[in-house]
Amino acid sequence: MTLEKGARFAVSGGEHIMAEQLKLIASKSHKAVASAPKTGPQERSQAPEQLEARPTQAYETLDRMAHSSIARATSGLSPSVLGEAWMDWAVHLATSPGKQMHLMEQATRNAHTLLATSLGASTSGTAQGVAATAKPDRRFTSEGWQKYPFNVWAQAHQQNWQWWQDVMTDVHGMSPAHEDLMAFVAGTLVDTTAPSNFAMTNPDVIAATIAEKGQNLMRGAQNLSEDIRRRAGVTQPVGPQPFEVGRTLATTPGKVVFRNDLIELIQYTPTTAKVRPEPILIVPAWIMKYYILDLSAQNSLVRFLVAQGFTVFMISWKNPDASDRDLGMEDYRKLGVMAATDAVLSITGAPKLHTVGYCLGGTLLSIAAAAMGRNEDTRLASVPLLAAQVDFTEAGPLRLFINDSEVTMIEDMMAKEGYLSSDQMAGAFALLRARDLIWAPAIRDYLLGQRGESFDLMAWNADPTRMPARMHSEYLRKLFLDNDLAEGRYLVDGKAIAVSDIRAPIFAVGTEDDHVAPWQSVYKLHLFADTDLTFVLTSGGHNAGIVSEPGHPHRHYRIADTAADAAFRDPAEWMADNAAEDGSWWIDFASWLAARSGSAVKPPPMGAASGKYAALCNAPGTYVMQR
Repeated sequence: MTLEKGARFAVSGGEHIMAEQLKLIASKSHKAVASAPKTGPQERSQAPEQLEARPTQAYETLDRMAHSSIARATSGLSPSVLGEAWMDWAVHLATSPGKQMHLMEQATRNAHTLLATSLGASTSGTAQGVAATAKPDRRFTSEGWQKYPFNVWAQAHQQNWQWWQDVMTDVHGMSPAHEDLMAFVAGTLVDTTAPSNFAMTNPDVIAATIAEKGQNLMRGAQNLSEDIRRRAGVTQPVGPQPFEVGRTLATTPGKVVFRNDLIELIQYTPTTAKVRPEPILIVPAWIMKYYILDLSAQNSLVRFLVAQGFTVFMISWKNPDASDRDLGMEDYRKLGVMAATDAVLSITGAPKLHTVGYCLGGTLLSIAAAAMGRNEDTRLASVPLLAAQVDFTEAGPLRLFINDSEVTMIEDMMAKEGYLSSDQMAGAFALLRARDLIWAPAIRDYLLGQRGESFDLMAWNADPTRMPARMHSEYLRKLFLDNDLAEGRYLVDGKAIAVSDIRAPIFAVGTEDDHVAPWQSVYKLHLFADTDLTFVLTSGGHNAGIVSEPGHPHRHYRIADTAADAAFRDPAEWMADNAAEDGSWWIDFASWLAARSGSAVKPPPMGAASGKYAALCNAPGTYVMQR
């Protein structure tokens, strides 16, 4: 059937839009054939194959357009991901009568317990019997939630949430990955009905409404209107902005000493008379701006290391646009890590340098360091990796959604713009922690009528970047989906590398509450590294655990060295063997670097006097300002 006939058939079936697209594609294909230059006998013999290829390509283009539309409607989530998990769950639960009986018994028991608790609480004012088994929940800790009927509502919600977790898990024969996904989805949906989310069932909102005579709800409506208009681009953020890059954020003095199409390299001004001869190059993630490691003066890791007598350099990544769609992981390695390494050693004259990688930057640094080790490039003095993964089999909640279908849909969504937008990334991360990142702010802003106080980490979090289509596709497929780096299939310059190729000592940091790079996943470096490895487990999450300056209250960490030839210990054993110490891991980090550095020398110049590495402008540079 020709494309024109296919279009007419589609029209007869009511698919008008698709028919018009097919006609347009067919017209372009036929015009291209008609206008093609005359060919010789051999070339003419290939013409039917070329004609056959054009419709195939046209159909694929149409598929990509459809997938892109679906992806935008579902915030990038592939329906087949949930469909496969749901089918796995439904089929196995339907054929598990024992599990069904257990769930019915549990539901009946919960109902009886809740009824008894409700009757008792209605007379005494307190709920007994359920609280002992319910998991602690920060949403229901205020005094108002301890009184009837709010305590019963809270406990009913907790029981319901736990029952649905039981429904979705421990189903005989079901895939563990599908169990985790269905449990996550069920928990997220049940949380939408939490009594804390509604004005009439939240005692804190009721108390505020009575005390303020409804003014909190008026402010909340105004806040909601402002947020809607701001997201639509109609208005700018309201009120004074206490944080500004270059003024209150990223203020450590320095110079941009190198710039290419992907990075600016910042060299920071020394504050000590002498410095260690080995400079430090920091490779941050490009999913956000670099100044997470140079926030305010009191919690800047950069400023801290400079004060300890190190010459510090920082990569500041360009915020890519549509013209950068074809930048790949190899471009980030060459134009990023390797170009910066060459610049740092040229400026300082040092034979070696310490390279520090954070998050995705740490994964990229691991790739670069492994390639350097394979090629017998000995310029690395050490390779500290902060909240960075090299194995992605247990990569946290994000792993729940990643399969071939999901990656394909993300690729099709990026195909039009040439990049993954910051809004699409922010939505995905917010969904992973909906209680903290969606519902809690909504209650505060719209029901209580309050605006959360801004702080430096929040300001940084509101300054995201885009990611080039090719790079993000390669990251998801090669690393996240296929796990090529951990399994020895990742290619650099056409040859496979392995983490065991890294020769320099490693200082790895994991954080206890990391939902992006769980510390057990970061700990897997012990399985792959063939060098001395110091591992730190610190309190906090993916960001706050790394930004953990000395003097920060309520912080602790564990630290232990593992020699290259030492026996492996699993994460639980390692944690049990190493007691927590109060304070910041930064101090141990500086000591670790100093022990692997030479005697202090005169600071190097701030960039070259002229030429390729001459100072271009003051820090923080221009790339960090790109929106």
